Amino acid sequence: MKGRITKSTGSWYQVLDSDNGTFYEARIRGKFKLIKTRLTNPLAVGDLVEFSLEQDDVAWITKIEPRKNYLIRKSVNLSKEAHIIASNIDLACFIYTLKHPETSLGFLDRFLACCEAYNIKPLILFNKMDVLSEDEKEIVENIEDLYHHIGYETLEISSYSKMNLDTLQEMVKDKISVFFGHSGSGKSTLVNAFQPDLNIKTAEISGTHLKGKHTTTFAQMHFWHFGGSVIDTPGVREFAMIDVTKEEIQHYFPEIFRKRKECKFHNCLHLNEPKCAVLAAIETGEIEETRYSTYLKLMEEAEENAEN
Repeated sequence: MKGRITKSTGSWYQVLDSDNGTFYEARIRGKFKLIKTRLTNPLAVGDLVEFSLEQDDVAWITKIEPRKNYLIRKSVNLSKEAHIIASNIDLACFIYTLKHPETSLGFLDRFLACCEAYNIKPLILFNKMDVLSEDEKEIVENIEDLYHHIGYETLEISSYSKMNLDTLQEMVKDKISVFFGHSGSGKSTLVNAFQPDLNIKTAEISGTHLKGKHTTTFAQMHFWHFGGSVIDTPGVREFAMIDVTKEEIQHYFPEIFRKRKECKFHNCLHLNEPKCAVLAAIETGEIEETRYSTYLKLMEEAEENAEN
C-alpha cells in the first residue's frame, strides 16, 4: 500500500492512503529507524511511503520513496545535524513582516538559499501591509525591488483586509505549499483566512518584546477546499543546509552566481581574491551587503560541517 505522511508528532505519524483517501495512525518498524542519517527525524510530513496494515488498522511504514526536495532547520539537539521540516513541496511561502514582529533580511536570505539548494520554488509574501505607514510601505517596496531584481517572486498581502488573498489562493491552488515566517508574522492567521474551519491556533504578539509565541508544536498537512494542501509547521528559528560544500554556496545566491563569471579566477570564492567582480559589485551596490553577509555565514557553516 502507498500513501503520504500528513502528520508527524515525533512519536507517531498519520498516513493518507493514496488509493482510497483513508487516514491511518502509523508507526515505523524498528529496523527502519536504524537507517543511517544526519537528520534527527527519519520521516517528515509530505513524504511518500509504502505501508502495511495489521491488527486494529495500525499502519506500519516499511519504505520511504525518494524525496524531490525538502527543507530543514537546525536541530535543537546539538548531537544531531538537522531536522526535516517538510518534504515534496511545490511552493514555499516566506512571510515577511516589517514590524510586529520585525523580520530580518538575513532570515529571509537563508530561507531563499535553502530553497535554491534543495530545488524548491519560493514566494516572498509581505504581510500586514494594512498596518504600515506610507514611509514604511516605501521601505517594503524597496525591499521588493531588491528581490525582484535578483529574480524572486513577491506579493503584498494582508490577512485582515484580504489584500491580494484571491491572487495568493490561485498561486497555492492544487499545490503542496508551506508557509514560513517568524512567530507572530501571521502564518496561522493567513491559513485561517483562506479556510476558517481549519481553526489553526493563533497567538497575540507579546507586548514586551514584540515577538510572537509559537503555537504549532508538530507538523501537519491540511487540505484546502479549493484544491491542494498546506503543511503547518512549528516555528523555525533558523534554516540549515547539510552536505553542502563552501564552494557550492555561491550557486544558491543567483546574483553572485551570475557575477562570478566576471571574476579573474574561475575558482574565486569572493572573499579577498584580487579582481573579484562580486566584491566590486558589493562596493557599487549592485549586490546587497545583507545578502553577502548571509553568504559569508553559510560559507563558515559549510566549512565547520566539513571539519566535523
